[in-house]
Amino acid sequence: MPPIDLAGAAVAITGGARGIGLATAKAFAARGSRVFIGDLDADLAAEAAARVGGQGYGLDVRRRESFEAFLAAVDGAGAPLTVLVNNAGIMPAGRFADEDDAITDAILDINTRGVLIGTKLALPGMLARGHGHIANISSYLGKVPAAGLATYCASKHAVVGFSEALRDELAGTGVTVSVVLPCAVRTELTAGVKLGGVLPTVDPEDIAEAVVQACAHRRAAVAVPRWMRAYEAAAATVPDRLVAAVRGSLTRARVLRTLDTDARSGYDARVRGAAKSP
Repeated sequence: MPPIDLAGAAVAITGGARGIGLATAKAFAARGSRVFIGDLDADLAAEAAARVGGQGYGLDVRRRESFEAFLAAVDGAGAPLTVLVNNAGIMPAGRFADEDDAITDAILDINTRGVLIGTKLALPGMLARGHGHIANISSYLGKVPAAGLATYCASKHAVVGFSEALRDELAGTGVTVSVVLPCAVRTELTAGVKLGGVLPTVDPEDIAEAVVQACAHRRAAVAVPRWMRAYEAAAATVPDRLVAAVRGSLTRARVLRTLDTDARSGYDARVRGAAKSP
């Protein structure tokens, strides 16, 4: 597939007011793209968009009508949607048995259903034009398990499977799908989690650059860092007990035993608020 010409292209980014989304908005703006940011916090979306010379809107990815209004605003700006970045997501941490049902629902609705809704709404126009790219921000936890993040892992596994199946479905249409697989990212999502050591960590700007590059090479899956793809092959050949021991040091020790709940309190409060919103 030829690369997407990003100069003047309309790029819509969900959850674009903070973290990975904001870094991605900056990266596209630097390439001359017309950037449209959607975020549950409409005021913050407008502020973020102003920083990159784009446009910002309130967006609840769980609500079809909200997503329809967001994409209609993109079309109304006079530029057909070229790239959709499904980035919005939440990552509550803790033991699954203690997870409130409202939090479980919010994780699945935002992380998974929001990706499906946005993609379904964006596809008709892209298919009619025979041109477009969808980048779904998943996580390496969509490939490997992590104690203390069971529902989050489930939501990201679903995004990986959906992206791979849809890419095959769209073969030959001119529209492509990439799933982006970051490791631990230094954003609010990992607040209170001990990073470093043997746990691969990256910055939001690394993910943003991977998303932009995906519009050029349009590959099916993009790992950040790239060498993590080797982990999958290695894990398949290593005894289960050894793999479990490694995973224990990466997640059980960091999420279940040493999670800094005070450092995470601000993020958790915002997630609970989002879970209660209509």
